[in-house]
Amino acid sequence: MNMQRTLIASAILSALSPVVFAAPDAPEDTVVPKVVVTANPFRTAEGDQILTPAKVLQGDELRDKAGSSLGETLSQELGVSASAFGAGASRPIIRGMEGPRVKMLENGMSVSDVSGLSNDHAVAAEGAVAHQIEILRGPAALLYGSGAIGGLVNVVNERIPTALEAKPTGQVEARYSTVDTGKNASGTVDAAFGKIAVHVDGNARNADDYKIPETRVLNDPESASGRLPHSDTRERNAGIGASYVESWGYVGASVSHLTNLYGIPSDEGSRIDLEQTRYDVEGLVKAPFSGIETFKFKAGHTDYKHAELGDDGAPEVRFSNRSTETRWELTHAPVAGWHGTFGMQTENTHFAALSAEGGPDTVPTTRSTSTAGFLVEEKDLGPVRLSAGVRFDAVKREPVAGKERSFDLKSGSVGAMWPFMPGYGAGLTVSYAERAPATEELYSFGPHDATVTFDVGNQDFRKETSRNVELSVQKNTGLVRWKANVYRNKFTDFIYGNITGTLLDEEGNPGDELRERIFQQGDATVRGAEAELTINETGAGWSGRLFADTSRGKLDAGGSLPLQPADRIGASVGYRMDALRAGLSLVHARGQDRLASFESTETPGYNQLNANVSYTQKVGNTDLTYFVLAKNLLNEDIRVSTSVLKDISPLPGRNFVFGVRAKF
Repeated sequence: MNMQRTLIASAILSALSPVVFAAPDAPEDTVVPKVVVTANPFRTAEGDQILTPAKVLQGDELRDKAGSSLGETLSQELGVSASAFGAGASRPIIRGMEGPRVKMLENGMSVSDVSGLSNDHAVAAEGAVAHQIEILRGPAALLYGSGAIGGLVNVVNERIPTALEAKPTGQVEARYSTVDTGKNASGTVDAAFGKIAVHVDGNARNADDYKIPETRVLNDPESASGRLPHSDTRERNAGIGASYVESWGYVGASVSHLTNLYGIPSDEGSRIDLEQTRYDVEGLVKAPFSGIETFKFKAGHTDYKHAELGDDGAPEVRFSNRSTETRWELTHAPVAGWHGTFGMQTENTHFAALSAEGGPDTVPTTRSTSTAGFLVEEKDLGPVRLSAGVRFDAVKREPVAGKERSFDLKSGSVGAMWPFMPGYGAGLTVSYAERAPATEELYSFGPHDATVTFDVGNQDFRKETSRNVELSVQKNTGLVRWKANVYRNKFTDFIYGNITGTLLDEEGNPGDELRERIFQQGDATVRGAEAELTINETGAGWSGRLFADTSRGKLDAGGSLPLQPADRIGASVGYRMDALRAGLSLVHARGQDRLASFESTETPGYNQLNANVSYTQKVGNTDLTYFVLAKNLLNEDIRVSTSVLKDISPLPGRNFVFGVRAKF
């Protein structure tokens, strides 16, 4: 354990080292290209965002890391872990915070699924057709919701195109994975007809139960081995959009449809049959009037539903969420040196989790409305850049049975970045956020078979408040770049699910089928640190990455918060030259023994070794890329501490992914 702590400390110290490993005459500012973050109000580049620490996955990096779920795709990013509830459902966890504290967006609008309610619910956004995936924290997150305390993830698929293509462009990809005999085909096409831009995308995925390295149950050599039951997935997704594009801006609309049938690898062997239809409109007007640079408006309607099926295939609980969201934003020209964005957002949802068998409903039908106003500004004050944001929300919950609740929320964030020497910066951010209790936290009182729990909410919950302070330092130019962050988040009335140890039946009476899970409130503190060093990250030749992250979540009254992520350290090396690209990465996670009062088993440490190699050839106007990805090359028995099913559901064993991609 001491050696592992030393390794993590060494990684952080190495990341803070100013030593430059590039050649002395290597160009400083042209090696790593700028990547624009669309969810940032100022559309600044990834490396510029010390006050809103961001990561953008796109291009080859996104394709190499793409998995069967959004959580798997992002699970090795700095400060990000995953809930890992089987292959079909894995949601990102940012700095130890999950559920409603991490906002999921698609093209800057809420995904409007129910993945924040429980780890067995999949995120209804598909990474296989994404142009890029963004991870964002800090003041800019206030544009999208006061509850995004952990941050937000934005899946950008550009279904509503914003520019006219000179000729049809796009890419198609097919891949096969050995661990689950998985087959995946995806594609996107963009074209223009006069001033009409059109986008089409689609994805299809079939995967069987995946192979596991050892036995299914942790420390039980008598349990089953081979393949993990109920870990299969069947997913289909398609979208189409069109825009009218002019010199003044654009206006467009899109529609998409997603179906996903996947297994839950619990002892009960549940399955989830998910379906979502989404409609969006969006427009942008440049310089609509004096003093305003852009006016952007968006509106979306989502019809989401899923049924939780028992082992006989019959529905047990039906979840539904119909949501309509609108937002408009105005970016104003600088006023007294302040440059920023302000706007309003509304959301109207009808959510329910109703019994399909005539028993008690897990969550009654509840109408929620929210209206919010927000303002995010930045200003250069000499060498120091200031960034600040405020948001005010009025939230109302109206159940068909139960107490109506209203919450007035206020949130704010302020930070400063000081470039203390060329290419180096230090920043301090302080934020305050209030979150309204989610519908399920207030009104749950019924069985949730996929998690084997009987959930009990509390209609009298107070709003949750968070006070966060973060210190960041970074080097953001040259072939060698690094960043390091330390943070402390103090919660008042933190809401969490406490499994009491009482066993109940489907009706909530004493029995032996379900574990009682009571939502409770208590003061808590989350603190952590993370660091990353990269060498020639996207240039030709050799490249490297070293990272480490750690976080601690504790209740002030004693004990850890549930499902805490393990400390990690990772390293990777890559090579890129002409048509050839290859890489090797190793992530070591320490054993996790920081348990909540109701958690009984520690999570063992593991080493995850991945590799990739690809070759691209030009065929006419098409780039044809053949690739092989290797995941968990050591075939380790990997248990993720952030998974409710860690004791009975290991991650997949050794997996080779063979594929071909055509880009035109």
